[in-house]
Amino acid sequence: MRVGKMASRSVGTAGGASLGRGMMDAHLKLLADASLEVSGAEEALDEDAYTTARDRLDAAGTLLADLRERWPAMSAPERAVVGPAARTVRERVDAAAARVPKVSALSQGTPVADAEQDEAPGD
Repeated sequence: MRVGKMASRSVGTAGGASLGRGMMDAHLKLLADASLEVSGAEEALDEDAYTTARDRLDAAGTLLADLRERWPAMSAPERAVVGPAARTVRERVDAAAARVPKVSALSQGTPVADAEQDEAPGD
């Protein structure tokens, strides 16, 4: 009988602690995923793969936005861990984004009409 009481008490404690840890684990997993995306972007930038870098930075931004949406529901201890870590990832995103060249138009001229475009194809 005594074993049963201890087992049920420990299960209840573990379940409650597990629930809290589960949310923290989910937040930290989002951070880890965002960090991996930034690492991928940094590697792509080193290889001059700017489109890939931009895509990876966009993915990291999406993950950070998801984390930001969860912020109001986080407890103070969760915020104390997640906040500084997310700030570091955001700084890496910003630094990598600054390395991506801006897309520019090749010319700024006026479009020219093509006379052949209006003609029907000849047989």
